[in-house]
Amino acid sequence: MALNMLSPAEIKAISFLDSTKSNHLHKFPGGFSSKRKDFGAAFARKVQCSAQPPPPAWPGRAFPEPGRKTWDGPKPISIVGSTGSIGTQTLDIVAENPDKFRVVALAAGSNVTLLADQVKTFKPQLVAVRNESVVDELKEALADVEEKPEIIPGEEGVVEVARHPDAVSVVTGIVGCAGLKPTVAAIEAGKDICLANKETLIAGGPFVLPLAHKYNVKILPADSEHSAIFQCIQGLPDGALRRIILTASGGAFRDWPVDKLKEVKVADALKHPNWNMGKKITVDSATLFNKGLEVIEAHYLFGADYDNIEIVIHPQSIIHSMVETQDSSVLAQLGWPDMRLPILYTMSWPDRIYCSEITWPRLDLCKLGSLTFKAPDNVKYPSMDLAYAAGRAGGTMTGVLSAANEKAVEMFINEKISYLEIFKIVELTCDKHREEMVASPSLEEIIHYDLWARDYAASLQPSSGLSPVLA
Repeated sequence: MALNMLSPAEIKAISFLDSTKSNHLHKFPGGFSSKRKDFGAAFARKVQCSAQPPPPAWPGRAFPEPGRKTWDGPKPISIVGSTGSIGTQTLDIVAENPDKFRVVALAAGSNVTLLADQVKTFKPQLVAVRNESVVDELKEALADVEEKPEIIPGEEGVVEVARHPDAVSVVTGIVGCAGLKPTVAAIEAGKDICLANKETLIAGGPFVLPLAHKYNVKILPADSEHSAIFQCIQGLPDGALRRIILTASGGAFRDWPVDKLKEVKVADALKHPNWNMGKKITVDSATLFNKGLEVIEAHYLFGADYDNIEIVIHPQSIIHSMVETQDSSVLAQLGWPDMRLPILYTMSWPDRIYCSEITWPRLDLCKLGSLTFKAPDNVKYPSMDLAYAAGRAGGTMTGVLSAANEKAVEMFINEKISYLEIFKIVELTCDKHREEMVASPSLEEIIHYDLWARDYAASLQPSSGLSPVLA
């Protein structure tokens, strides 16, 4: 597993984005520099992995295999992360379509009250609660339930939910690398994956994708952008995909001038103009790190080269993404900003399920009036350069990028660092990781460098001038 790495002298001479060799630095009010995408690409070419890239989940086209249906009646599913946003929306879909889906297993973190209500409503056979200290509380909450489910605590229970023998598909809604092990367990058990956990591919792609191919498991994207691409490539002939165009709302600061970003407060970053989401993803939308991570995920899902994946700002969030075919046709998927639709499609694919317009409002383009687009500003969003550089480097670098960003966002939300320092912390963490990057990592190495990136990012405190603080 040889890496074409830079020498120690070269490592000291350049940053993660090779910025000292750039004559086109973008100076930020916060005091650090970012650079344009071509120089990020130059860095990635210097840090190349000798390993072959993993096979994509859907190599530019998608079609169902005949005879894949192996169940009778409602489709049996397991949900990992049932009390989170993805999990609760998944259960809303099940409740509305009891003739189409049934829940066989649920796993949650520590929200016993909500989990108990879910158990009473959906009657799963197996329940897991990751926080072992609340197991007795859960049992007490289910004391009056006539048909009690089996309860398995801890990580072991979450894995058992993921590979429940009756489940056909597993919805993976746990945030972070905590979702990797249950996803791997589900793949090894032959379950199709309704993928809502970004780390599965961003950090685990080099390990997870070959595994999915080995077990003939389908990875079905549940986030709106990749679902849009997945819907657009249905039935395309081999080699037809030319370009992927990811749309981005632009987040809370799309209309802010760059020099005002040094004044950003946490409350400002949490004001998303279109979507109602959790704090972390809302900040990611403001920095555009969410879109940079989605570029990496699109590469792993659909096999497109990074040069053929583009980002466009689309303030209305109606077009969720587009693909261009070899003949220059552009196909787009449109809909209201509602996560239930992509979640539903992962569960129903290749079928389309009727949805009541009372609970699923239909899109009215005439009422919308206009859809607008503009190119993203690399000065305002240095996250794009960082993501493309990490993606081209490959291996464990993409997981380090994601983990460092998650820790930096946490520090920003807790008011330990400024908004602009998010970008610098991610850059410095990725820069440091070049010394140890692994091209074809094992699951253990993926998890190890995820934890390392969080620890290193946390050590970069402003009081030390964003240099590591020794423990």
